[in-house]
Amino acid sequence: MLRLEGLTKRYRTGDLALDGVDLEVPAGQVMALIGPSGAGKSTLIRCVNRLVEPSAGRVLLGDTDVTALSGRELRRARRRMGMIFQEYALVERLTVMENVLSGQLGHVGFWRSYFRRFPASAVDMAYATLGRVGLADHVDKRADALSGGQRQRVGIARALLQRPDILLVDEPTASLDPKTSRQIMRLLGELCAERNLAAVINIHDVQLAQLFVQRVVGLRAGRMVFDGPPGDLTPEVLTTIYGEEDWTAAARRRGAGGEADDEAAALDEERMAGMV
Repeated sequence: MLRLEGLTKRYRTGDLALDGVDLEVPAGQVMALIGPSGAGKSTLIRCVNRLVEPSAGRVLLGDTDVTALSGRELRRARRRMGMIFQEYALVERLTVMENVLSGQLGHVGFWRSYFRRFPASAVDMAYATLGRVGLADHVDKRADALSGGQRQRVGIARALLQRPDILLVDEPTASLDPKTSRQIMRLLGELCAERNLAAVINIHDVQLAQLFVQRVVGLRAGRMVFDGPPGDLTPEVLTTIYGEEDWTAAARRRGAGGEADDEAAALDEERMAGMV
């Protein structure tokens, strides 16, 4: 379980990015962070694994106080947190397999990773994971030869190879088309259910969050202003999170295309059954 206690981040400029966030995410739960740009979503994710140092508060992963760690202990704790980036963070000249195996860096050490000396068990795990994310036929392709959706699948597989307890996912669909975005969100949900993984997903697309996560947390100006199931995201709640907008009209427009959306979703499911 991930627990945040009074998590606060104030930058040197004086800007308050997070303002005393208290939050618990149990094992197996997929949670979306939504909110306007600058609300603190990416900062929160990066404070969890201390890519950004919190100004105050605590981050606890199980019984481990991540904010109290340094050096080797911090590196060990980071192995338990798989990070998936918006821009994929792949090494373009390396193959899919080599990029995925880099997820074992925390387990095998820098030099063994540098010289590609991975244990057979890690290689077997990489093949199995690539098969699970639908990339079994792409293991020897260079990363720069892949589509955006395929690159995101490589990033997911790499994170899974860490054998993490939680996935921290920063805008996984921002660079993807709508169909691929749905596939990636569905895949993340399935993987978390299969492995009893918690996930915190920073996402701008509220519709995707409503379709594919169990819980939504809304941030505004660094504070939590909503925490509940996707079905509770009423127009009034969305106004609290994002500000004034005609959310009811937007919902009506989506509803007008409901039958087409349902049909597209059914086709999506059929395609995915053969892919993952």
